[in-house]
Amino acid sequence: MATIIRNRKAGKINLGLMGGTFDPIHLGHLVSAEEARQQFDLDYVVFVPAGIPPHKERSKVSDPEHRYLMTTLAVMSNPAFIVSRFEVDREVPSYTIDTVRHFAEQEAYEANIYFITGADAILEILTWKDYTALLDLCTFIAVTRPGYSLERLEEIQKSLPGIMNKVHLLEIPALAISSTYIRERVALGKTIKYLTPEPVEQYIKKQRLYING
Repeated sequence: MATIIRNRKAGKINLGLMGGTFDPIHLGHLVSAEEARQQFDLDYVVFVPAGIPPHKERSKVSDPEHRYLMTTLAVMSNPAFIVSRFEVDREVPSYTIDTVRHFAEQEAYEANIYFITGADAILEILTWKDYTALLDLCTFIAVTRPGYSLERLEEIQKSLPGIMNKVHLLEIPALAISSTYIRERVALGKTIKYLTPEPVEQYIKKQRLYING
């Protein structure tokens, strides 16, 4: 796993943050992160598995340690990918604003923060905690399938003038893979090969995750 270092002569690095439950992480997450890294010239992409997701029942989400370890296994071959325990180790719900502030305030480096998330999530931004402060701290990369439109953001712009300058659309082909789909296949005894990295597939088998649906 890489360590964030200051590696730009100008002083600042471009840092991508990708949050989520990662239950489990899959190839769609990794393809999105790598494409964001290349298109937005990111020095690193930090995957931040949620500890206590505020919008999901804890009983329906796998143990944070399992999700952290699966994410680590998935990214270990990419030196530009890092996994953070910031949310996993917290005993309070994980909110995006807290995570972005944590990375924005690090003394070891200065960073331009890019938050990578799904386009659907961006359309719910008015429900996010401290969303106005969040827009000041980072730029959003909204990942979606080709042809998806963010026209609804124009309605949100009435409440958040200038939001269109803080959200960039990133189209990724073949994003039909989802964590829900993988869990369902495991519960049915079906293969998940080529849906998630092989080390993650083997971890799921060894730990007998998702077999009860």
